[in-house]
Amino acid sequence: MNKVTRFEVDHEKLNPGVYVSRRDELGPKVVTTFDVRLKAPYRQTPMSPAVIHTLEHLGAVYLREHSSWADKVLNWGPMGCQTGFDLLIAGTWEASDAVPLLCETFLFIANFEGPIPGAEHAWQCGNYRLHDLAGAKREARAFAEVLANWKPQDSVYPRRVN
Repeated sequence: MNKVTRFEVDHEKLNPGVYVSRRDELGPKVVTTFDVRLKAPYRQTPMSPAVIHTLEHLGAVYLREHSSWADKVLNWGPMGCQTGFDLLIAGTWEASDAVPLLCETFLFIANFEGPIPGAEHAWQCGNYRLHDLAGAKREARAFAEVLANWKPQDSVYPRRVN
């Protein structure tokens, strides 16, 4: 069985930030996957499913409607470990390209008011009652601070040395 590259990252040393997780070639096209890590595994409490779900809805709406990025954003999906999200963008990109977009995204979430898009009716979402807007806003504010202080060296994955 092939090893998953991200499983070679030392999660005990991984900090909140933005990392290039992988680049995949699809014929002549490239897709960059970003590891958008909101929580330090094992050192910070993972996010609740309700918070993650709300961040997923609000992040997806913002990213897919962004004037400069909407046509490049392929997916915004939560990690099963409840510590972050994967952002897939068409093209070859660096963390420095994604950080400004993610700053905007998390500030949008931190300041969001009103009904959560796609969560008003059962026909819109498979679990439309599982949301926590106050918790999502709290996490978004905290991560916006991480992004505001971002430096390129913050996007180097820690590797386990055996």
